[in-house]
Amino acid sequence: MSTGLIIAIVIVAAVVVVAALLAVRARGSGPQGLKRRFGPEYERTVAQHGGDTKAAEQELAERVQRHGGLHERDLEPAERERYAARWTTAQEHFVDSPRESVSEIDRLLAEVAAARGFPAGAEYDDQVDALSVHHADHVDGYRRVHRAALASVGGSPTGQAGTEEMRTAMIEARSLFDDLVTPSSHEHGRHRAGVGADTGGHLPWSADQSRPKES
Repeated sequence: MSTGLIIAIVIVAAVVVVAALLAVRARGSGPQGLKRRFGPEYERTVAQHGGDTKAAEQELAERVQRHGGLHERDLEPAERERYAARWTTAQEHFVDSPRESVSEIDRLLAEVAAARGFPAGAEYDDQVDALSVHHADHVDGYRRVHRAALASVGGSPTGQAGTEEMRTAMIEARSLFDDLVTPSSHEHGRHRAGVGADTGGHLPWSADQSRPKES
């Protein structure tokens, strides 16, 4: 086999590989690929754009372009334990100080996300966009906690989040927290001892339990 023929075969093979990779990437960023990747976040973004799927898909595709290559850093065991202890403390204080607890959870999620390699919490919008690319199923819980925390800090009493709203926000945010503090090799439902071990990874409140008292 001549050298020229070998070179031609190598070039053709390279072209085929590149074409296949581009096809896979296109499927991942097309409408169906975005729906699969973002799940409920896709529907939320479409609703935010007033039902304009094209605008929503453009926004989501831009998020993937900006943050799709982000590499999440695994937390050290001591870090996971420290963050889990902070969550437990905030949860225990909710009954007496719900607004302070929600604010602490908001800060905690921002810190954990930054420790995992996401944009810093001071860049909230960018951080949430990045989280939505890698944790689309649970990122909206962080949004709810953040909104409740902001409402609790300022404004008139009528504009502040109610206890039930804050309780629900913390419950939903727990799923994202569990995703972030769980080691990568155990991210699909398995948790190390010490992280959510007391409550099975979830807050103990349920719809039929007595509500924490209003502050």
